[in-house]
Amino acid sequence: MTQDNRLVLVGRVAGAFGVRGEIRLTTFTEAPLSVVNYRDLRRKDGSPGLTMISGRSTKGGLIGRAKEVETKEQADRLRGTELYVPRELLPPTDDDEFYLADLIGLRVDSPEGLVLGKVKAVQNFGAGDLIEVQPARGNSWYLPFTRELVPEIDLAGGRIVGVPVVVVEE
Repeated sequence: MTQDNRLVLVGRVAGAFGVRGEIRLTTFTEAPLSVVNYRDLRRKDGSPGLTMISGRSTKGGLIGRAKEVETKEQADRLRGTELYVPRELLPPTDDDEFYLADLIGLRVDSPEGLVLGKVKAVQNFGAGDLIEVQPARGNSWYLPFTRELVPEIDLAGGRIVGVPVVVVEE
């Protein structure tokens, strides 16, 4: 997928709400109801996900109705489904802001200018964002996304500066 048609994760189905086919969504947007406004949500592979009809904000996300879901059982089967929108539908960012998806594909340089690899993905396993760096050869590795370890992000230049963490085994 090119930079122009990249998909950005905006929510995840948390399960059913009630018995009439409403779904609970955990949202990853500043305004949870914006997920309803995007309407046509996709799956990670770009295939159709859910078509949002309505929704209301709740703690941690929203409760909504989707065209494809009529029963509690259908909603429960969707639990864990990640929902995406094309990057170009998201609001523009300020000069000092970016979406995590914008980092994917950027070159990762050490502070000394050594090329460490490219950003393969940005993951979050519950303890904060991690940048997955794919070197030219070998296995990918993770760089905690903190100011100390990622002191510079140059979107226009297509690179970030990363300070690799060295693990010493005794």
